[in-house]
Amino acid sequence: MLRRLLIVGLPLLIGMMTIACEQQQVEEEIVIPVEVAEVELGQVRQYLEFNGDIKAELEVKVFSKIPDRIETYHVDEGDAVSKNAILAEVVATTIEQAVLQAEAGLAAAHAQEINMRTEYERAGRLYKQDAMSQQEYDAIKTQYEAVVAQVTQANAALETARSQFQDARVKAPIAGIIGKRYYEAGDMASPALPLVTVVQMDRVKIEVEATEADLGHLAIGQKAEVEVRTYPGETFVGRVIKISPILDPLTRMVTVEVLIPNRDHRLKPGMYAEVQITTGIIEDSIVVPRHVVIESTSLTEENGEDRVVKNYFVYIVNDSSRAEQRKLEVDYVNHRSIAVRSGIGVGERLVISGQNNLREGIQVLIAREDN
Repeated sequence: MLRRLLIVGLPLLIGMMTIACEQQQVEEEIVIPVEVAEVELGQVRQYLEFNGDIKAELEVKVFSKIPDRIETYHVDEGDAVSKNAILAEVVATTIEQAVLQAEAGLAAAHAQEINMRTEYERAGRLYKQDAMSQQEYDAIKTQYEAVVAQVTQANAALETARSQFQDARVKAPIAGIIGKRYYEAGDMASPALPLVTVVQMDRVKIEVEATEADLGHLAIGQKAEVEVRTYPGETFVGRVIKISPILDPLTRMVTVEVLIPNRDHRLKPGMYAEVQITTGIIEDSIVVPRHVVIESTSLTEENGEDRVVKNYFVYIVNDSSRAEQRKLEVDYVNHRSIAVRSGIGVGERLVISGQNNLREGIQVLIAREDN
């Protein structure tokens, strides 16, 4: 019985060994197609990213000093205006009457002054001829000085009335563009709400909030690259012009102001913007595109505390056309590039496509090589 079992089992064993060899041969013949690029030296831009709203460089709210009905609007939203241009006229009938009354009062005071001047001059001659007492002369002098003071007072009242009447013509305090009009002709102007806003848009600004940690990397004059959704793929370049000297005690954030040229007025106040402020440039560094790197995190213990460490790996193709995994030591990482301190060398063939299908030592086929 035992011999018969051995005879029957022998072909089965041979068959299983044949299948195993064939499977091993198939595995050895697997070749993964990849694309590679030669590792080169380059530069990596260090930057900080922020978000913010675009604002006009200068925006002035123009109010009516007279709470009365708006008689005429001379401008509409989007109109360009020069400094002191008339924006609107407010009904000022009461003030106009006050001007007429002040003019009449000044005329009466002038007439009284002329009469008193004649009397004062006559009294002076009589006093010098000892034909008038000191008391009489002093009384006439006092009356004349009072009339002169009345003329001055009447003149000041007229100037005040005229100034108030001029306020009925609301003028632009600066040159710019009408950004917003808050009323229509016939509405009652209120000192609490502006008639219009005048904006200057040849340059626009963005105020962003930076953390206390970011503050040490920021400086006046740094280049800022701005992108808005209205113009996808287009970058607008500005500069950091102001960094607040104090931090908000509640948020521990500091306000940073970026100014951007905008002569064609393509950037509009209110647009949402993404801002990258360049804080430095790493020159002559091995540069690896971020998208070719395989990233992983690990937990390590340091000084008795757990710390999360991020690891970066790439694959290179060696001279035997096999994949080698390398762990990178990095100096700086941004969304696009990694500045590498060690792990790969200049001239090596870096896998830039197909790396997720690789494992250590597997045979690869270079489909395309970028120089």
